[in-house]
Amino acid sequence: MKPLGPIPPGFTALDGELAIAGRKASDLVAEAGSTPLFVYSRDLIARRVADLRAAMPSRLALHYAVKANPFGPVLAAMDGLVDGFDIASGGELTMVTSAGIDPKRVSFAGPGKRDAELEAAIAAGVTLNLESEGEAARALAIAERLGITPRLAIRVNPDFDLKGSGMKMGGGAKPFGVDAERVPALARQIIASGAEWRGFHIFAGSQALGAEAIAETQGQTLALATRLAQESGVALPHCNLGGGLGIPYFPGDEPVDLALVGARLGEGFAALPPELAETQFCIELGRYLVGEAGVYLTRIVDRKVSHGETYLVTDGGLHHQLAASGNFGTVVRRNYPVAIASRFSAEPEEEASVVGCLCTPLDRLADKGHFPRAEAGDLVAVFCAGAYGASASPANFLGQGPAREMLV
Repeated sequence: MKPLGPIPPGFTALDGELAIAGRKASDLVAEAGSTPLFVYSRDLIARRVADLRAAMPSRLALHYAVKANPFGPVLAAMDGLVDGFDIASGGELTMVTSAGIDPKRVSFAGPGKRDAELEAAIAAGVTLNLESEGEAARALAIAERLGITPRLAIRVNPDFDLKGSGMKMGGGAKPFGVDAERVPALARQIIASGAEWRGFHIFAGSQALGAEAIAETQGQTLALATRLAQESGVALPHCNLGGGLGIPYFPGDEPVDLALVGARLGEGFAALPPELAETQFCIELGRYLVGEAGVYLTRIVDRKVSHGETYLVTDGGLHHQLAASGNFGTVVRRNYPVAIASRFSAEPEEEASVVGCLCTPLDRLADKGHFPRAEAGDLVAVFCAGAYGASASPANFLGQGPAREMLV
């Protein structure tokens, strides 16, 4: 038997079933029309934002990283909760503007921006986080042709990374950002061009649970921003400190100690040099804001036994939940938090593996977990499904198509 990940707080049982935002899973599926279905809780998202603001220094602005979950109703809900949005493609720019979000509250990072994406962003008034000297030259040329003053920042490739992070975004050779030692010269060039100088974007890593490591990295980021501002010869208007806060997915994972992170960042803000005295600081978070607020519901279509092992075969799978299947960057596959939604109050009594409907052995949502006995027709819930689920999975693999989504 293999342990399951921890079910996030905020979920309860109603008449023995999993309840999301006070509504039974079966009722939500009936409203949607069928499974598979992603359900996102508006209340849990708002609660997470409120908890974060309470723990962090009041000076710190909060941005939402759209790549975590670009579902239109989620973006619209976020519009009233956060201070800004961070995008990584022209497609995401269309998504945020379609949700009614002011482009001047948006910044655009990511390597390989096409000229058409740069032009759309400049025309809309989006801040571009430039990833290279070449991208800077293209952006300035496009802005001159359009007759628009572009809003330009530099994404910095720091000479450190976030210890314990799931994905290291800085330190050493990286496709992301401009190496730190080359940043001051590029900053002076941008300022001399007449562009609106928007400062630095410094992102060292993501999905970290260690508060000490996060706090240490934020301290290093403030020190780097100070040095680069001094070498650039101009006060720093804005600094994106990146994200990095992770959520517990696997057995043994513990949540980030927000109080420690907030206290240490407050100490850093209290000791800022003159170059950063008026700087606007933000962090960009995606997974941390929405990940635990989402549940993926899929229905068991078959119960079978093979060589003594029980398989619960569902109508969902890795084409919607690539990460839960262990195929989205995980080196050693471990179980996400998974439950039998139809029997949420029942005690576990058997070992079973939850698998999807795809014709591949990779399509496994839970491996030898301990569950209540479940039958065909029962609903399975995969938690921590609010980030990097629907939009980060190969929905059209084997012609399956996307899952339904709803915000409740």
